Amino acid sequence: MAELRWHPLIKDWVIIASHRQNRPQMPRDWCPFCPGSGKVPENYDVLKYDNDFPALSQNPPEPDNVPTKLYKMKEAYGKCEVILYSPDHTTTLPELPVDHIKKLVDLWTERFIELRKDPKIKYIFIFENRGEIVGVTMPHPHGQIYGYSYIPKKLELELASCKEHYELNKSCLICDMNKDEMEFKQRVIFENEDFVVYLPFFTEYPYGIYVSSKKHIQNLAQFTEREKYNLAKTLKEATGMLDSLFDYQFPYMMCMHQDPVNSGDFSEYYHFHIEFFPPMRSREKQKFNASSETGAWAHANPTKPEEKAEELREAYRKFKMKEENQEG
Repeated sequence: MAELRWHPLIKDWVIIASHRQNRPQMPRDWCPFCPGSGKVPENYDVLKYDNDFPALSQNPPEPDNVPTKLYKMKEAYGKCEVILYSPDHTTTLPELPVDHIKKLVDLWTERFIELRKDPKIKYIFIFENRGEIVGVTMPHPHGQIYGYSYIPKKLELELASCKEHYELNKSCLICDMNKDEMEFKQRVIFENEDFVVYLPFFTEYPYGIYVSSKKHIQNLAQFTEREKYNLAKTLKEATGMLDSLFDYQFPYMMCMHQDPVNSGDFSEYYHFHIEFFPPMRSREKQKFNASSETGAWAHANPTKPEEKAEELREAYRKFKMKEENQEG
């Protein structure tokens, strides 16, 4: 059973996907994403794979007949795709060459363009969960794409804030954030021609970096070839930097924020960026979202962003030195 149920207290849809409980436990010596599994081609670089147990479907089942005047429900319409980064079972994003990651950016772009052709899809969310600590059960390097039939609440709030800022200031909120961070400098980790990586003034997570386009742009489909290459380079360096922090594969949730589709024009006030949510607050300690964060959305960061930004800059230098030594 899969359906959407309305949460009247926060005015958002909750995906009910009880059929996902029946997902089989994969054998330790078999991976469906590896060549030879019979599930994927024998040769590929990056690949789109339709989720075997999707929470959203373009042919959804009829919802259960349980709504009331208060409790609304509708079909779980949408699309869930898996994006395979590499045929190699153990190679992660920062270990891939930039040219290979560029192919991944191209595939993300292709899927964004294809999914937005469906007029019922309103938001396309590209993301990666990395590490067992954030619930990953399949170690093969991959991310996912969800096409929602609605704009999820966090994105709705973000869009409303950006619109309000534009109406008051006639400028883009995220452009102004980039400007403030780059002028202050202490929270900027690194940058290139097209992207800047920083630990925001307000970050909820000790290492919760943002990757933001320098140009006011809304989605992947608007990038030039140079911008797509530099996004690939930025993602390699940003994830490599996180791995260099404590010399292990650093867990994270990577979330790409683009403008909604089939929902109007957001070009004046919305801006492409990627948000990272790494759950670690030190080498051994995890940052848990306890009652205040979860129940009240009152986020508390136990660290000072300016100090953590210096840690990240040192990790970035360490990663770059390692890359140079390998190339030499």
